[in-house]
Amino acid sequence: MTTQSSENPVLQIYLSEYETLKNEQAQRLGFRDNLIYANLIAMAGILSVAATDIVKILILLVLPLICTVLGWTYLVNDEKISAIGRYVRYKLSDNVHALIQSDDQGLFGWETAHRSDARRLSRKIIQLIVDEFVFVLPGYIAIFMFWINAPVVLLSLRWVAMLESAILLFLAMQIYVYADLRKGK
Repeated sequence: MTTQSSENPVLQIYLSEYETLKNEQAQRLGFRDNLIYANLIAMAGILSVAATDIVKILILLVLPLICTVLGWTYLVNDEKISAIGRYVRYKLSDNVHALIQSDDQGLFGWETAHRSDARRLSRKIIQLIVDEFVFVLPGYIAIFMFWINAPVVLLSLRWVAMLESAILLFLAMQIYVYADLRKGK
């Protein structure tokens, strides 16, 4: 295939595109995974400040916003990672197969192999639960803590907590929708 790829400029473009997409996918994976750590650090910081003084309980309303922003950024990056994989599996591999006139299903085999193993569904369900626990649950806990600990002067801000609850529910539903629990190509 090396001789054929060096002689065929279109194939060379496809292979270059594949390499570029895989590099972008790897960068997005690193960025996406670091958002989990950023969210955990933000939670720890806010909860430690909020736990020190009842007046500072107001800061608990910041945590749902942080969870939402980081969770949405995580979700968008996760979707782009999946979109790159879909593009390689469905479009790029078909283009290369047609160009080299081969039915070899081993081409870009990793793109489908890791989606077809017996434990994929359980991994994806566990990842869905982890994502909900990391990005949604802490926001709801902060809202709950605000509701039960807010002094009377802050009770008028419960509408903010209700709005944040609705936003977190939307994020939870989007995380579920994009969980990609399907198997195979």
